[in-house]
Amino acid sequence: MAKTATLTKLNFNAISSVKKVIGVISGKGGVGKSLVTALLASAFRKNGHNVAILDADITGPSIPKAFGLKGSTSVTDQGIIPKESKTGIKIMSINFLLNDETQPIIWRGPLIASAVKQFWSDVAWGDIDYMFVDMPPGTGDVPLTVFQSFKLDGIVIVTSPQELVSMIVQKAINMAKSMDIKILGIIENMSYFICPNCTKKHHIFGNSDIESAAQKQNIKVLAKIPIDPAISQACDNGQIENIDAQWLIPAVYSIENNA
Repeated sequence: MAKTATLTKLNFNAISSVKKVIGVISGKGGVGKSLVTALLASAFRKNGHNVAILDADITGPSIPKAFGLKGSTSVTDQGIIPKESKTGIKIMSINFLLNDETQPIIWRGPLIASAVKQFWSDVAWGDIDYMFVDMPPGTGDVPLTVFQSFKLDGIVIVTSPQELVSMIVQKAINMAKSMDIKILGIIENMSYFICPNCTKKHHIFGNSDIESAAQKQNIKVLAKIPIDPAISQACDNGQIENIDAQWLIPAVYSIENNA
């Protein structure tokens, strides 16, 4: 497979020190990539790390809502100041630069990519242990810009159990491999539902073959996230940090040890 040319990597803002940068990607929309980003960031924060989220999903920013953040950010001589969540996660999203958060972003790819680069280089992130980059779905302009321009320590691929998704995930895997980006593992969202009456696991979308698919590519399955109304409610109420995501603990340890 032909390699894609690598551009000069961008530097952070002068007062920023970011130790590890993890991209969160998906081959298609609707699999819960932003949810996984928010849950991972919250879990790493609970583990005692200084955490940040760069919301690179410019046309569909949902990170602010999950954390209950609204309003505009400020700009100083040091750069753009990110907002902070209740537990101290630093977040930068296009929503913080809009007069109305419902205003659509009707931009072409190069302009969107330019905004993402500014979030990287012009934001005063400060001292960060782990930054999670929530990328838009697919393999278009913004993922390509992030892969080429950011100093990534690895990516996490988000998927769901549907058979069609595995084929699309393969595209994301191939893109990462063609650009020598380290794949830390796969997280399957909406994996199962636990009945509150019988406590039995039900695979609403059918049994997935994520283990066999990951094994063929020599990639880890980091976690399987259940279908849980409490998670959706927490996102809607801006309280994602309140979720006790025990099923993410192995993923956190794996990323800490491999990124």
